[in-house]
Amino acid sequence: MILLNPVVISVIVMCALCLIKFNVLLSILVAAVVGGVAAGMPIYQAGADNNIIDVLISGMGGNSATALSYILLGAFAYGLAQSGLGAILSKKLSRVLSGKKFVMIFAIAIIACFSQNLVPVHIAFIPILIPPLLPLMNKLKIDRRAMACALTFGLKAPYISIPIGFGLIFHQILEDNITQFGMPVTIADTAGVMWIGGLSMLIGLILAVLFLYGRDRNYEDLPVPGQSEETMNKEISMTKEAWGALIACIVTAVVSIVTTSLPYAALAGLFTMVITGCIKWKNIDEVMNGGIDMMGFIAFVMLVAAGYGTVLSSSGAVEDLVTTAAGYMQGSKAVAAFVMLMIGLLITMGIGTSFGTIPIVAAIYVPLCLKLGFSPASTILLIGIAAALGDAGSPASDSTLGPTSGLNADGQHEHIWDTSVPTFIAFDIPLIIGGVIGATMLG
Repeated sequence: MILLNPVVISVIVMCALCLIKFNVLLSILVAAVVGGVAAGMPIYQAGADNNIIDVLISGMGGNSATALSYILLGAFAYGLAQSGLGAILSKKLSRVLSGKKFVMIFAIAIIACFSQNLVPVHIAFIPILIPPLLPLMNKLKIDRRAMACALTFGLKAPYISIPIGFGLIFHQILEDNITQFGMPVTIADTAGVMWIGGLSMLIGLILAVLFLYGRDRNYEDLPVPGQSEETMNKEISMTKEAWGALIACIVTAVVSIVTTSLPYAALAGLFTMVITGCIKWKNIDEVMNGGIDMMGFIAFVMLVAAGYGTVLSSSGAVEDLVTTAAGYMQGSKAVAAFVMLMIGLLITMGIGTSFGTIPIVAAIYVPLCLKLGFSPASTILLIGIAAALGDAGSPASDSTLGPTSGLNADGQHEHIWDTSVPTFIAFDIPLIIGGVIGATMLG
């Protein structure tokens, strides 16, 4: 029975704990133990190499590059904030967008898109740009749930659709894993169908912003750390430090595109800020500590989420889940597509990363799609959207943790109910519909 599968039990436990506002990190750890026990793995057994916590720790390296990137990008973001460039950009945006509620929401979505492809700093821009804009959002009575949807859209839709920046990494993982398991494809093939996922998310964003969370919502004008009324009201002009930070942004973008490595890009940006005097030599420790404060929790959640994914995959429960579900997939490609997407949703909700989900689902889905007669295009779409599904609303996803880090700067935005649940509603339903229709039409 599917409901008794360890993956299903574990993900339900994690989501339930998060919904009652239990700490996200602890929720993942508890869910990992529950899933492991349900799969028959020992909590502790002397000499055994499959103790749950040991397996979890061994798997944490799966997101080590991501965690390192976030720490370095956090330091880079902290340096940008200290340079005043973020305040300048926020000030100019405030002037342009003042009085334009929906224009502001969609403008932030576009800026977030740039963080994936044009200037690939991912979520590091959020703690710089968003907190100074909170007073304006309060004035416009913007529902921050709509803004969370806008940010998550920008953090996700570009890379699943376009193979540039983070998108190149995502599409490369898709190509490598689908080809590895018996269905040769190219990045041109992945780009040729994954736009369906991006379009589905765009539809979800428009519906969420205009209908679900478009009404006015009142917030208190509470102090925002690092932002004083005097700072917000005074004229700010480009300084030497701000120019240095701008040069560092360009260097970071170039290095990221050339090397496709975020750690290298972040390091290049940090050293550029030191060379240009944007970061003083004596303040390097402060910048690094600030980066850890800003992004350290997110980085560690991603590490633990990778370990959680390893527990689920090592337990054999994922294969059992697919085998059990395969019985419901016969006779209708639409039903088969729906079931596969739901399985992907369960897996990704726990792991919290679409990048880390692809290798897990591709190993099972490629042979299954070949058996059921799905075309390479349909297979790409099913695996790509299955990987992206849970990432849009998972409590452990950087696509939800990032928006919360900026929108909760004044303590008025709750991670689960104000970010994870709204983004789940806004994007997962359109993604499932788009995935089923697309996979059925593509054959």
